[in-house]
Amino acid sequence: MLFKSVLVTGGFGFIGANLVRKLLSDGARVRVLDDLSRGDAANLEGLEFDVVIGDVRDPHAVSDAMSGGVEAVIHLAAFGSVTESVGALGDNFDVNVRGTVNLLQEASRRGVKKFIFASSGGAVVGRAPLPVSEDSLPRPVSPYGASKLCGEAYCHAFAGTFALPTVALRFANVYGPFSYRKRGAVTAFIKALLGGHPIVIYGDGSATRDFLFVDDLCQGICAALDTALEPGTVLHLATSVETAIIALADELRAIAGRPCHSIRFEEPRAAELSRNFANFDRARRLLGFVPRTPLTAGLELTWRWFRAHAAAPRLLDEN
Repeated sequence: MLFKSVLVTGGFGFIGANLVRKLLSDGARVRVLDDLSRGDAANLEGLEFDVVIGDVRDPHAVSDAMSGGVEAVIHLAAFGSVTESVGALGDNFDVNVRGTVNLLQEASRRGVKKFIFASSGGAVVGRAPLPVSEDSLPRPVSPYGASKLCGEAYCHAFAGTFALPTVALRFANVYGPFSYRKRGAVTAFIKALLGGHPIVIYGDGSATRDFLFVDDLCQGICAALDTALEPGTVLHLATSVETAIIALADELRAIAGRPCHSIRFEEPRAAELSRNFANFDRARRLLGFVPRTPLTAGLELTWRWFRAHAAAPRLLDEN
């Protein structure tokens, strides 16, 4: 690994729990900055890393987190829900924009050598000809997407004005182990199957998404960390596979051995896209990024993880 000291914001969350393990296995010294509002310290129990409990909106916490020679920052912490952002504009803006600016300022001040920003492909680009790519005109339709586009813009500005080596990675719909607090279809459907409740689909099930297994995502993040890229680079980490939500539900019902598990259809939710998947050719060319996990295999691994941890009280918690 090129950088030996890495700060991961939001490291106790779903992606962080997987990424920190990957970084540690690659020999990095890791520090986590997390306010525990959405993450869970139990996700990284038993591992050796530094912790700063604090909010990315707090400049003092951010300064503490970057002290001691942090070489690279991977900024995962976010107000990370399209649907929640509609009713919480202030919190969404404060965390995703003000928090990102705080981190960029401190990274620039301390001479951080690489700053990776976790963005979102579908939410940032919005309704655009498919598949979306780095050349798609961003027109977000949700406050969450708008806040992530602001974060990308500030990353580009800090690269241009302060020569901070920033990279914005636009994630597809990520799923996998430790995702019990994620507000997404895979988690919701698995919880319904485990809890014996109907699977709820908003709309008629024809909406599509690009589902990326978390191990493949972490490989892409680490490749971006170790690859010399032009400051301000934006890359999609995705699969280029378009999957309908009803097909996802059927796949999980089959994996769970419950092909007739009930499905309830409800009205579509505001600010959600009807179709989305992304072209990752630029990440393939620059990073050597290629997702290795087919959807069925990734869903089976995720289902087994949930089943193995089903006794944990927090697992079916909706918060």
